[in-house]
Amino acid sequence: MTFSIFLPENEVNKQRSEPYPTLYYLAGLTSTHENAPQKSGFAPHAKKHGIAVVFPDTSPRNIEGYTPVDIKDSWLVGYGAGFYCNATAEPWSKNFNMYTYIVEELPRIVEAYFPVKKGVRSIIGHSMGGNGSLMIAARNPDLYKSVSAFAPIANPSNKDS
Repeated sequence: MTFSIFLPENEVNKQRSEPYPTLYYLAGLTSTHENAPQKSGFAPHAKKHGIAVVFPDTSPRNIEGYTPVDIKDSWLVGYGAGFYCNATAEPWSKNFNMYTYIVEELPRIVEAYFPVKKGVRSIIGHSMGGNGSLMIAARNPDLYKSVSAFAPIANPSNKDS
């Protein structure tokens, strides 16, 4: 998995003496760790308030043995549409474990290798990511200081909605 991280370094010191609180930003359908930061316009605000922002990709990509879902036929599941949950059916269950990635694996990596405060996290999302942020925070109220959602997909299991 890939992700982007924004660290609001000070121009004078280039590094802050105190670690940053972290905001995990869960993007919407078809977004990536690369274009979500561009679309969100977060940087000036995160810099002003001294917040690190992590942008995980929305699903595993380039997995050996997997063929990307044909977007025109099914844009609701698969590549670019991981819905931040763990897949339960084969062949997806081997690699599409976005819930575990967001809740356990990614924070462990971020807190081990970047100047962030361990355990001081918030989560936010847009569209599919809004649904993900609400679901993840509701299941893990002790892990996040705050949760927000912009236009969350309300019923991702109903293909007609």
